[in-house]
Amino acid sequence: MTSTNDIRRSFLDFFGKNGHERVQSAPLVPHNDPTLMFVNAGMVPFKNVFTGLESRPYSTATTSQKCVRAGGKHNDLDNVGYTARHHTFFEMLGNFSFGDYFKDRAIELAWDLLTKEWGLPAERLTATVYHTDDEAFELWKKISGLPESRIIRIPTKDNFWAMGDDGPCGPCSEIFYDHGEHIPGGPPGSPDEDGDRFVEIWNLVFMQYEQTANEIVSELPSKSIDTGMGLERIAAVLQGVPDNYDIDLFRGLIAASEELTQTRAQGENKASHRVIADHLRASGFLVADGVLPANEGRGYVLRRIMRRAMRHAHLLGSKEPLMWRLVPALVAEMGAAYPELIRAQPLIEATLQQEETRFRQTLVTGLRLLDEATEGLPDGGTLAGETAFKLYDTYGFPYDLTEDALRARGLRVDRAGFDTAMATQKAAARAAWKGSGDKASEDVWFDIVEEHGATEFTGYSGDEGEGVVLAIVKDGQRVDTAGIGQTVEVLLNQTPFYGESGGQIGDSGKLTTLKGFEGEVEGTSKPLGKLHALRTKILGGELAVGDTIHQKVDSDRRNRVRANHSATHLLHAALRRHLGTHVTQKGSLVAPDYFRFDFSHPKALTRDEIGAVEAEVNAQIRSNEPVTTRLMTPDEAIAAGAMALFGEKYGDEVRVLSMGRLTDNDYSVELCGGTHVRALGDIQLLKIVSESAVSSGVRRIEALTGEAARRWLSEREAKLREAAATLKSAPDDVPARIASLVEERRRLERELADAKKQLAMGGSTARSEGPAAEEVGGHKFIGQVVDGFDPKGLRAAVDDMKKRLGSGIGALVAVNDGRASVVVGVTEDLAGQVNAVELVKVAVATLGGQGGGGRPDMAQGGGPDGSKARDALDAVKDALEKVAA
Repeated sequence: MTSTNDIRRSFLDFFGKNGHERVQSAPLVPHNDPTLMFVNAGMVPFKNVFTGLESRPYSTATTSQKCVRAGGKHNDLDNVGYTARHHTFFEMLGNFSFGDYFKDRAIELAWDLLTKEWGLPAERLTATVYHTDDEAFELWKKISGLPESRIIRIPTKDNFWAMGDDGPCGPCSEIFYDHGEHIPGGPPGSPDEDGDRFVEIWNLVFMQYEQTANEIVSELPSKSIDTGMGLERIAAVLQGVPDNYDIDLFRGLIAASEELTQTRAQGENKASHRVIADHLRASGFLVADGVLPANEGRGYVLRRIMRRAMRHAHLLGSKEPLMWRLVPALVAEMGAAYPELIRAQPLIEATLQQEETRFRQTLVTGLRLLDEATEGLPDGGTLAGETAFKLYDTYGFPYDLTEDALRARGLRVDRAGFDTAMATQKAAARAAWKGSGDKASEDVWFDIVEEHGATEFTGYSGDEGEGVVLAIVKDGQRVDTAGIGQTVEVLLNQTPFYGESGGQIGDSGKLTTLKGFEGEVEGTSKPLGKLHALRTKILGGELAVGDTIHQKVDSDRRNRVRANHSATHLLHAALRRHLGTHVTQKGSLVAPDYFRFDFSHPKALTRDEIGAVEAEVNAQIRSNEPVTTRLMTPDEAIAAGAMALFGEKYGDEVRVLSMGRLTDNDYSVELCGGTHVRALGDIQLLKIVSESAVSSGVRRIEALTGEAARRWLSEREAKLREAAATLKSAPDDVPARIASLVEERRRLERELADAKKQLAMGGSTARSEGPAAEEVGGHKFIGQVVDGFDPKGLRAAVDDMKKRLGSGIGALVAVNDGRASVVVGVTEDLAGQVNAVELVKVAVATLGGQGGGGRPDMAQGGGPDGSKARDALDAVKDALEKVAA
């Protein structure tokens, strides 16, 4: 038997030997087609090559492309498990020609692979062509030798493919395999074609026309080939089974679920095991490609897939979460071909386990309430829409699960009633928002989110992609178009632009369209916490609602923001480890050039504390550990040790970021919806540049990372070298040289103070009067005016005066920069007769000041008018005369 892995390898090897470039599968989330939720065909990654918007260094290619069909137009979800060939996840084998070979070579390669390489009997094969494609009909006759009866002309759209109403299109040629008469069904085009006997295994699309408004207008100048073969279908053929779920890959997965549930995949359990096996593949690959369960968009489709499988695990009697325990079996089957499964295995397992743990609680409650609500309903009865909405809104029981559970019992749900209840709740939410005091202009955002739902953010996995313009808002009002020079808010169905929240500023970048529009995104906000509004200045062309637009985030700026944001998490953890668990975040600003981080702490950090925190963060950065993301409820995350971020509003689910290692534990675990580095080494370097107080009990650190930190250190080094040159010393000797100069300055200042003091006490110059004693009011008195004398030395100088006097009063007035300071001293023997405080007040008043104080033996004051210094001394002497009188 040829294994599925062998078949995939054989297909790629065959076309590789025939000159085709082997191209790795693209991720399941398409970045070149905003109208698609997931890649659903092998040609999707090459769409822009076929339309001429993109060129590749090769003209032929072959791939095994991962595909998902579980939402929107291509939704096979409800059929999975109950038919032989429906899947949510499948692989599409394909070969492509971009203007190289055309119909003859495509048919020749297909026939050679099927009949010569794989040895399929020609009598089991049938080809179809579009009814007017005579060229393909004749080529099949010539190349394959098939009789005309087995080259069937099909007049329907099944055999004519188009990329859209506008663009490349062309006829198809499908190849069918006949499983044999023992399988019910007829050949293509017959009344019994829907049976399982004849299965389409390959579709060859001949792109040869250009169409406009769904009408063919011309032939393409460069004709191309796009083929698609379902790997699961051809594996069934080559392994001799008519059912895809009987191939080796599914048998391995189903055997694992049989073992874990202790049930056989037979009878009423057969469909459940198949659902689990199929949905395990879809869930694993979607998580590996960056999709996580959510209540909107792609995440909601993933959640539906997961929960559908989990419900079937419940039906099989599984008492504990099952899906995550099957991941090793999936990795064993497909990990060699898709190493992303191996890399993401821990995340896939954790996501499935958490989702199923939560869902089981919801499921048990919801099914019990559903049983109560439907008790007494007759066969074919209908559950009230309001009841279904209550199950959804109050208990978290999804509508589609209600519908699925009732379908198995022959009951229906009043969908119109459900939608009415949902609309009533939205109206109440709008009223509550207005009542909260928020500005009325938010009405426009309510209208948009009700009409289109939340913006899907694709920026966790990339910084570029396509989007469809859903709304344009100018000055708080919706408009249909906008032109050059205008600044508007642009809303798209999906965007890689991060909307400002959680302390992280919004992204900036560029928007362009094929019709010549160019816009500069100056910033991105997040109205209602659900929409990403791109504030865009239009530089060229015109933008209109409905346009498909290419979005490119400023990746350099984004990377600097991501590094700073991840650094705040490491800093938070380091502060808590070194200062204590009382440290909690009180706010932050994450910008491209720097970040600031506010935290609770009662006092300033010491130099040693700052150094220790910085060193520990840089050690984590050097470890280059990967940053991992999980999805949890806020309660689960906090119970697991995650730190909640200040000011962040959390919904039912949160992203939990884990980074760094501390023995056997994560160094940092926090709730955060921002963008982050993939590995800590991307931060490069952290440098704390300041630490200060914000308010009582709150400190602030400002820091730099990466190139900004390196540049800051380089600038400091340059200044150090400049200082060293000025000091005529080596940079390493600068501290000692400065210390020596400081000490020398202190010595000189002391000498200068002593000289001024001596001058005040006994010297005389043109600018000072000698301190000779005189008799005033019957007491000896020394009065002195001196310029430039340090006021701090006045008391000591007056003490010296008192010693010289033995008994008497000394007064000293120092003039500095126009102001005057005055000190009056009274010897101890006179303190009961003369009060120094009263004398100082007289001097201060003369100097234009107020007050003055001290002790009866020593008082000090000052005034703004230094020109009255001599008058102040005279006023003191007059006061002494009055005391004596």
